[in-house]
Amino acid sequence: MLSRTIIRSPGRTFSTSTAMLNRCIIYTQNGDPAQVIRAITYPKLPSPPPNTVNLKFLLSPINPADVNTIEGVYPSKPSPTSNIAASGLGSQDKPVFVGGNEGLAQVVEVGEGVKGLKKDDWVVMDRPQLGTWSTSRNVPFHGVIKLPATGLTEAHGATMTVNPTTAYNMLDGFVKLQEGDWVIQNGANSAVGQLVIQIAKNRGLSTINFVRSRDDMGPLVDHLKSLGATKILTYDDLNDKSLRGKIKEWTGGKDIRLALNCVGGEPTTAISKLLGQDAHLVSYGAMSKKPLSLPTSLHIFKNLTSHGFWQTNWSKTHSRTQKEELIAKLADMMKENKIRAPEHTIVNISAQESDEEATAKIRDVFAKLAEGKFGKKVLLKLEDTAT
Repeated sequence: MLSRTIIRSPGRTFSTSTAMLNRCIIYTQNGDPAQVIRAITYPKLPSPPPNTVNLKFLLSPINPADVNTIEGVYPSKPSPTSNIAASGLGSQDKPVFVGGNEGLAQVVEVGEGVKGLKKDDWVVMDRPQLGTWSTSRNVPFHGVIKLPATGLTEAHGATMTVNPTTAYNMLDGFVKLQEGDWVIQNGANSAVGQLVIQIAKNRGLSTINFVRSRDDMGPLVDHLKSLGATKILTYDDLNDKSLRGKIKEWTGGKDIRLALNCVGGEPTTAISKLLGQDAHLVSYGAMSKKPLSLPTSLHIFKNLTSHGFWQTNWSKTHSRTQKEELIAKLADMMKENKIRAPEHTIVNISAQESDEEATAKIRDVFAKLAEGKFGKKVLLKLEDTAT
């Protein structure tokens, strides 16, 4: 007999269950996610060992890096898990990798020695590749960061540790920007680009945002303006010889000292030429899959500095206190509606679906992602499966 208890606290409703099994999305070899991932069911977690917590995942996104990890081409590699007893999987001879790097979880039970966390707290991940595409996991308590008690949506929490942190750190870590300064970026309609716009607006910064041209620019322009974009241009505008003069007029002659790049190729070369003295170009992606080419003259005569940025590396090189402070700042902005939750689609893997049905559903999601059929971020919600 399945029993269920509903626990309510300000702004949240929690559900805990007995006589339930767990489910996760796994792969045992690298390859096309639409072919190599599958859902498996495994036993309910035992009570947590000392210094660990049992988590129930509420919502977990699928990020491009997750796809690259499954394909085997991402620099950050997951560790195999050995605590999933299902059909002999999880042994040394049959390693299992649980997908998911980011997610929102609820603390279900704390082990001896755990400090600063209690049952029903919301947490986000502080370590990469913890396997967030799960109903429940047991993790070291230092592997998570506690969120504020109220005021955040599940979508905010689930998407907090990758894109918002990247946008914030790129705006904060390379140039001392003051209110009224300007930032230029390409890929402005990407998840990070939209967050750059919002965080910049909150800091009193103006943004020049480049996007790919399309037949109907109206909806995209309206959306980016609603986020706080100052100017919105297409890569075609980079061929306009009068652009430099227009930008000088917009900025009042002030040098632009920070450019953010996730595209690469010729558009980034053109954008770099719009920067002023002692500027910094920060690259965090290469969506065009073309190399970055910068004129030597920019380095010699304008003292341009080019950087790469990877949030995973930032997390490895900064203290836990710094990471907690960053999450707290972002949470405050989200609570005050200064950062919107991304437009998203929730894919629910229900308790009534068999592992075979769940596998077919999640593989179909990845096939559609590869074809570009999802225009929004995909968030996974896995329900416990009943015995």
